[in-house]
Amino acid sequence: MSRVGVMVLGPAGVGKSTFCSSLLTYIQSIGRRAHLVNLDPAAEPGEYEFTIDIRDLISLEDVMEEMSFGPNGGLIYCFEFLLSHLDWLDEEIGDYEEEYLIFDCPGQIELYTHIPVLPTLVKHLSQTLGFSLCATYLLEAPFVIDRPKFFSGVMSAMSAMILLELPHINILSKLDLIKDDLSKRQIKSFLTPDTSLITEINASTNKKWYDLNSALVQLIEDFGMVQFLPLESRNSDSVATILSYIDDITQWAESQEPREPKDEVDYEDEDQEDGDFDMNQLRSMIG
Repeated sequence: MSRVGVMVLGPAGVGKSTFCSSLLTYIQSIGRRAHLVNLDPAAEPGEYEFTIDIRDLISLEDVMEEMSFGPNGGLIYCFEFLLSHLDWLDEEIGDYEEEYLIFDCPGQIELYTHIPVLPTLVKHLSQTLGFSLCATYLLEAPFVIDRPKFFSGVMSAMSAMILLELPHINILSKLDLIKDDLSKRQIKSFLTPDTSLITEINASTNKKWYDLNSALVQLIEDFGMVQFLPLESRNSDSVATILSYIDDITQWAESQEPREPKDEVDYEDEDQEDGDFDMNQLRSMIG
């Protein structure tokens, strides 16, 4: 089994830690092994203990107290410190040679859209440590209520896709919060951002921004790679569908030890257990 890692990214408050916990719970429920790696030096204790925790090396609280930095400057300092002590991370990860690692990343998107902190770390994990990585970028579903805010989130997702240079899955989290407010057709228009929404964007912005709005929406359409999978963290089918995409990207199944052949094998059931994508699951999540 090769090293597999999932980078969980997104702005603060989108449900990254909740998704990490749900993903870990589901993976363990189907008999696979996985571990949480905390890369947020300001993280609060959660449902699960972290197997590897950046706070054992450096914490935001200590930096703010000792260096008199604010939260943003302190977080950048913490990651610069980590990058200068990658031998610590190598040693910590070294104990998990053939494990599935879920990296819970901080919510300061500047770390992977403006400065090359997380991109540098990603290259170290993939090129030096040999991880097969997948990036998951979360955007919370309530963003869709505010159309300009949603397209701003799409732009940040696109920026992360370009700068990280990783196989990438975008996720619309907290879908359960809007399912009662929007129809299935409306939700689908956000899973694959519909550029016809420019009319609604202009309706809530000043006329002087119309040309800029049109240019940004056209850029999203030209790029053509920002699509979202729906997520309800408490819905195991929803988590299973996303895991199936992650497994395809990281080629998790191909890296497993071959199993003994059986006289009779139900391949359809076996594929489903391995997490292959089921279109019926997607329909049920947005239905």
